[in-house]
Amino acid sequence: MNTKVYVDNLAAGTTENELMDLFSVYGNVVAIHIAVDRTNPTPRGFGFVTMVTPEGARAAIRALNGKPIGTSTLAVSEGWLEQAGAPNGKRIPRRRPSRLY
Repeated sequence: MNTKVYVDNLAAGTTENELMDLFSVYGNVVAIHIAVDRTNPTPRGFGFVTMVTPEGARAAIRALNGKPIGTSTLAVSEGWLEQAGAPNGKRIPRRRPSRLY
């Protein structure tokens, strides 16, 4: 089962290849996504790394959380979908606001 890891406080110049090198030491990496601003293509400072095993993800979190990389210190935690308890990693739908006027 794939496990998503949230990576925050990324330096502006951090690339997907750099994250692949950091996380692949702790297990196989399935996918990497660095969030980019919609209006202009600049990184937003956070991203997600999907790892094959939960054990590898936990090892990466323990080792990389608080680690200084370049000019910033990484904040690494378990992805929000797994923390929220969503079944099978599926997105939990938002509650729509009422349309009473």
